[in-house]
Amino acid sequence: MASLVRHVTIDSSDPYTLATFWAAVLDTKVSDDDRPGDPEALVETAGSGLLFVTVPEAKSVKNRVHLDLQPQDRSRDEEVERLLALGATLVDDRRNADGTGWAMMADPEGNEFCVERSAAERAQSSGQAE
Repeated sequence: MASLVRHVTIDSSDPYTLATFWAAVLDTKVSDDDRPGDPEALVETAGSGLLFVTVPEAKSVKNRVHLDLQPQDRSRDEEVERLLALGATLVDDRRNADGTGWAMMADPEGNEFCVERSAAERAQSSGQAE
């Protein structure tokens, strides 16, 4: 068997606070072992966890890797609104009038991620390009 991805590790100035944001995004929790002020914090997920680690420098350029989120129980646009309320920002709106496209967002420390259409939205418009 080949290797598995155990964690996606994200540099952060405040790992616990950023992990708390992502736990809310993913409707999960920060590891019970992690506390505010710790040098790292783990968000437990069904797949690979998200591990936030302290680094001294602030984010300065666009991410070379980012997460693509697909809402499970709501539309893409409803998810964008929910994430804005949690503290994300809209970086680039690539949503199209025909319902295709995505929204590029950033977490509270500026790490980019995208919100795609839900599986239900994709099924409704099968045959349309993303």
